[in-house]
Amino acid sequence: MDPFRLCLALGPVAIYLLLIGAINMFRRPFLVSGTRDAAALGLAVSGLVIVGPVELFFPVNASLRFGGFVWVLLAALYALSLVLVLLLLRPRLVVYNISRDELRPILTDLVAELDREARWAGDSLVLPNLGIQLHMDGLAAMRNVSLTAIGAIQNHQSWRRLELALGAALSQVEVARNPHALGLLSAGALLMLAVILAIAQDPQAVAQSLFEMLRL
Repeated sequence: MDPFRLCLALGPVAIYLLLIGAINMFRRPFLVSGTRDAAALGLAVSGLVIVGPVELFFPVNASLRFGGFVWVLLAALYALSLVLVLLLLRPRLVVYNISRDELRPILTDLVAELDREARWAGDSLVLPNLGIQLHMDGLAAMRNVSLTAIGAIQNHQSWRRLELALGAALSQVEVARNPHALGLLSAGALLMLAVILAIAQDPQAVAQSLFEMLRL
């Protein structure tokens, strides 16, 4: 793989790993909506998509007519596809740097205030007055928890209310740093170092590869 494509493929992934590693270094849980979480992942793999499927099925005839502008159209197509996926996702909340056993009592106390008829069924939680049904699923290795909607009928405004209330509750909680954060930061730093070295060793080759890729 030439230097520019290497940078394009690894750069966004490196930034994503550094971001997730930094989040897991916090001593407080970090709450993010499922939409933002999925959007960040979509941006992280955008370079891999470009050097993979996009180049594999590159519209050569269109490039002969529109030149480098065809890449703007392809980028717009990817962005619109990502937005469509995000719009089709069920409501979800992701809490980084906390275990399921730590989050459950916090969530139990919170939903008791939001909906007095809230009840648990295993790892599933129903808030009938708010129109929310969710399942709590934890990834023990990474110490993060997902609250994912179950059932087709969900109240999106209530999900937003739950997100704000849970964020306020978690801001008062202090947890241990995730030991896997160092691994994520190290992996991100190594990938970023590879990108920097690829550019520094032969910047002209990177520029030439960019021009060739854009068909300029």
